[in-house]
Amino acid sequence: MTKVAVVQEPPVYLDLPKSLERAADLIGRAAADGAGLVVFPEAWLPGYPTFVWRLKPGAEMGVTDTLYARLLANSVDAGAGGLGPVCAAAKEHGTVVVIGFQEVDGSASGSTIFNSCATIDGDGQVLNIHRKLMPTNPERMVWGFGDGAGLRVVETGVGRIGALICWESYMPLARAALYAQNMDIYCAPTWDSGETWLASMQHIAREGGCWVIGCATALEARDVPEDVPHRDRIFPDADEWINPGDAVIYKPFGGVLAGPMHATKGLLTAEIDAAEAAAARRKFDATGHYARPDVLHLTVNRDRQRAVSFADD
Repeated sequence: MTKVAVVQEPPVYLDLPKSLERAADLIGRAAADGAGLVVFPEAWLPGYPTFVWRLKPGAEMGVTDTLYARLLANSVDAGAGGLGPVCAAAKEHGTVVVIGFQEVDGSASGSTIFNSCATIDGDGQVLNIHRKLMPTNPERMVWGFGDGAGLRVVETGVGRIGALICWESYMPLARAALYAQNMDIYCAPTWDSGETWLASMQHIAREGGCWVIGCATALEARDVPEDVPHRDRIFPDADEWINPGDAVIYKPFGGVLAGPMHATKGLLTAEIDAAEAAAARRKFDATGHYARPDVLHLTVNRDRQRAVSFADD
C-alpha cells in the first residue's frame, strides 16, 4: 500500500524561487504524514497563467507581454537542473513526486514556454518530462506545443505512473498511448474543476483500469502577490476563489476513493494499492484483450521535435 498526498495549496504566484521552496516544504509535510507519492497540479511552478482567460485577445497585448515576461523569467529550465530543489526534497524523503511546471528549454530557443509535467522517483531522479501536446484556447498566447517524447509510463518506487495535463485527458489517442504501457497510476494535473471534469476522471479510471489522481491549484485572489503586474485589474475581488481545486482520487474501474476537496486548501490523502490496477483490467483492457488491432491501430511518434538540427552534434 502507498499513501498518496494530492497538493491543494497555491504556489507563490509567478515567483519561482519561493514556489520551489514551498514545494519542498509541502513534500516534507506530506512525507512526515507517511506519503510515498506527492502529486502537484498543472503549471504549479510558478503558477497557472489564469490571466490569459481574463484578458481580451489582441486588444490587451501589452498587458500579456508584461505578464509573459514575468512568467518566462520564472519558468524552469529542467535541462539546466531547474527542478533541483524538488528532486532534492524527493530524495531526502524517499518520496515519488509528480509536479506540473512551466518549462523553458535553454538548449533550444530559450524563449518558448512549455506546459510540462515531471515524474521524479524517490531517489531524486527525473524519470520523465511530458510537455502538453496542445495548449487550450487562450493558453496558446503563452505556451508552445509539446511533442510525444514524454508520452511514457515510468516505473517508480510506488508503481507505474503516467501523466496527461488538463484537457489532454480528453484526447482519446493520448490516453490510449498510456494505457498500452501497463499503467497503474494516471496523474491528471489540471486547471479544470467541477462536475464535468470529475466525471471525466471517473470515466478514465473505468476505461483505463487504473488509479486516477486529479488536482488543480486551489487559488484565491488574495493569494496573488501585490507585486504581480496588473494584479488589481485582473483579480479585483480579494475574496474570489479563482479555482476551488477539486482534488480527487478514483479507484481502478471507477468509484471515488477520496475527495473531491472543494474550495479548501491542504493535502488530500488516501492509501492505494498499485497492484489493483492490473487486476481491474480483467473485465476491460482497452489496449489488451478488448482491443482490435486488426481494425484499429495507433502509432505514436515519441521523437523530440526540434526546429533546427546541427550536423556537427
